[in-house]
Amino acid sequence: MLTRKQHELLMFIDRHLRSTGFSPSFEEMKDALKLRSKSGIHRLITALEERGFLRRRAHRARALEVIRLPEGAAPAVIPAAALLEEAAPPRPGFSANVIRGHFASNLAGVAKGADEAAAVSLPLYGRIAAGQPIEALRDQGTSVGVPAGLLGGGEHYALEVAGDSMIEAGILDGDTVIIRRGDTAESGDVVVALVDDAEVTLKRLRRRNNSVALEAANPRYETRIFGPDRVKVQGRLVGLLRRY
Repeated sequence: MLTRKQHELLMFIDRHLRSTGFSPSFEEMKDALKLRSKSGIHRLITALEERGFLRRRAHRARALEVIRLPEGAAPAVIPAAALLEEAAPPRPGFSANVIRGHFASNLAGVAKGADEAAAVSLPLYGRIAAGQPIEALRDQGTSVGVPAGLLGGGEHYALEVAGDSMIEAGILDGDTVIIRRGDTAESGDVVVALVDDAEVTLKRLRRRNNSVALEAANPRYETRIFGPDRVKVQGRLVGLLRRY
């Protein structure tokens, strides 16, 4: 259940994103909600994040993403006329020849059919968090559509990445990685590893004699060495999705 101000802010951000393609500034949000300071906006955004309605993209200015709307709330519809308000006026004496048809609806049907045929719905686990095995992260109601070409044989799931420990492998905070479920991997594979049946992490696996090394792809993080019985492979990286 959201408070009135939380609901107002969420719907304002959603409308702004749909009409402009980017999130509003804190000043715009403050003015829209008629608040006296930006600190109130910070508190509202934090509350919406905690409730799973908003997500902030790390290290990016004005990067808010609406994950879901309150039940029964319809997404903002931007009138077509609004999208043309800033278009240049027609030249004097210019008369456009327009061929009318139902191209948009026909193409939408073709695109929908193609998307359904080419996409596979995978269960989306939450952000990797210490203290939880991967199964505990699963949100039973959440899934993500993935191009079928990214997948091979076997069972797959998607996982949201938290942190910057794999940035030099091209894996950024907030990315969605596609994992092929399995308990084996080759040395050098990027894997989801369960350490001591408690901590889940995404790292590059190296086998060294009778030990297992989990390597980060960021020099700020140390390689961690474990006995073979302390690390269980829960899947191997096979693809990555990123939203801009």
